[in-house]
Amino acid sequence: MTFDAEARMRLLFALRSNGITDERVLNAMEKIDRARFVRGVFQPRAYDDTPLPIECGQTISQPSVVGMMTQALDVRPRDKVLEIGCGSGYQAAILSQLARRVYTLERYKPLARSAQTTLQQLDISNVTVLAADGAVGLPEQAPFDRILVTAAAEDVPPALLAQLRIGGIMVVPVGQSDHVQTLLKVTRTEAGPDYTTLGEVRFVPLVEGMGDG
Repeated sequence: MTFDAEARMRLLFALRSNGITDERVLNAMEKIDRARFVRGVFQPRAYDDTPLPIECGQTISQPSVVGMMTQALDVRPRDKVLEIGCGSGYQAAILSQLARRVYTLERYKPLARSAQTTLQQLDISNVTVLAADGAVGLPEQAPFDRILVTAAAEDVPPALLAQLRIGGIMVVPVGQSDHVQTLLKVTRTEAGPDYTTLGEVRFVPLVEGMGDG
């Protein structure tokens, strides 16, 4: 077994140890090589269960947090998913293994271009990467079956909630950007949103508008 294979096996063990038990999620995370989404000096740490810096001052999320969020999203094979905060494209690649179609928005154009290139190199064809303001969402493609927000909002964004179909699920970190945030699972019902608390996380803030670059 090569070092990479051993490191990837350790990562899968860490995922299971952190409560990721959905076999579909585990299979998706085993299939998608995180090292393809990490650059430069941080690439040797690609299989560590830790967040890592990427371009534009952003981060690629900790794999166990990616797994927890993906598991909570409960994506079905026919679902249309919206991701807010594409970053390196790692989370979108995992979602691509579970959903029919993924739209992912990134406010930094260089990140969007890089993510698109990586996804194309991996022959992932059901993900659309858009350089766009994630706080606005993608109303022209709404409603979505699932929405995943990988940046922290001060509250559940009403614009995004409005783009979630009745019965749909949103997973979003909520709280002040300089503190630990609460990860919420929001199910939109006829009577209004239903909230489930999933745990504490730390994400970059959800910022309106486009980023420089």
